[in-house]
Amino acid sequence: MIRSLPLAVLTRSVSDGPRAGRDAGVPQTGCVRSSMSIYEDLQPISLDDVTTYPLSSRPSKVTVKDFGSPITENSSLRDYLAALPNILAVQSIRDLAVRIRRARELRKPIIWGIGGHVIKTGLGPIMIDLMNRGFVTAIAGNGSVLVHDAEIAMAGSTSEDVDATLGVGAFGGAEETGRLLNDAARRGARDATGLGESLGRVLLELKPQHESLSLLCAAYKARVPFTAFITMGGDIAHFHPSTDGAALGATSHTDFRLLAEIVRRMNGGGVYLNVGSAVTLPEVFLKCVTLVRNLGFQLKDITTANFDFIQSYRPLTNVVRRPTADGGRGYAITGHHELTIPLLAAELICGAGAE
Repeated sequence: MIRSLPLAVLTRSVSDGPRAGRDAGVPQTGCVRSSMSIYEDLQPISLDDVTTYPLSSRPSKVTVKDFGSPITENSSLRDYLAALPNILAVQSIRDLAVRIRRARELRKPIIWGIGGHVIKTGLGPIMIDLMNRGFVTAIAGNGSVLVHDAEIAMAGSTSEDVDATLGVGAFGGAEETGRLLNDAARRGARDATGLGESLGRVLLELKPQHESLSLLCAAYKARVPFTAFITMGGDIAHFHPSTDGAALGATSHTDFRLLAEIVRRMNGGGVYLNVGSAVTLPEVFLKCVTLVRNLGFQLKDITTANFDFIQSYRPLTNVVRRPTADGGRGYAITGHHELTIPLLAAELICGAGAE
């Protein structure tokens, strides 16, 4: 007969071993020995004395109040957001949106660290709108961001077919892209500015046809810091005939120092979002964090998040976990950027708690 006990009584576990007086090799009450078994000294464990508890006494992580609701043909975006299940990733995005709004109210940095995939999936206009609303106050990009955003501004297209061009050695040979990035690096080194700022200025001087869709152009015009971090040899501009390695290195290092100062200002409510960079920007952000603390500054009560379609070691460790261990909160949100970033933007603008 199965006994029912209060949840508080249920403290015994399998690891506690057999009960006194019972030996693992002795058949237990309620077990029926199969005449076909070859295990003469082994019987299935008895379930007769299993303890249980009332379902109503157990805390549960999911309740019906967290369930989603159907939407109708007449539902608004606000209705849709409210109808989503308040579970897992949706709950994380809602919590993150609250923290981003708080950072804006406190005038703390909201830094977006982005990889080239953010530009390639068409999210530039969404980020520009968030920038105009005060939800993007600084940007850190890797080298591919510079390539793709500059090509979008100049030509309205980007992301060449590597398989079709690599075999003949034509991959990465676009004249305008390579020359623009290296001209910007030389200008930045001459003027003692960072690579991101210099590229935004040089790109705007060209009056590109698709300027309104360029994150570099929008950030420069809004005076939103745009810092850039190259991996030497990792971008197509690094084998252009006009390449100046010293200028690229000097301007990218200036951007590192600029980003570190912005990270310093995160103390007390700032936010850092890593979107689509699995290696470079998580490493850069971690070095900014340690530099700030090395110089004796406090860096607590910060929020970090990693958005990607898979969760990798460096973003989870260097963005989500380590920097927030001494005070803050980290989030890992898995999914395609072309879905999760518009959803975050919608939550910021139209979700519960939005203006």
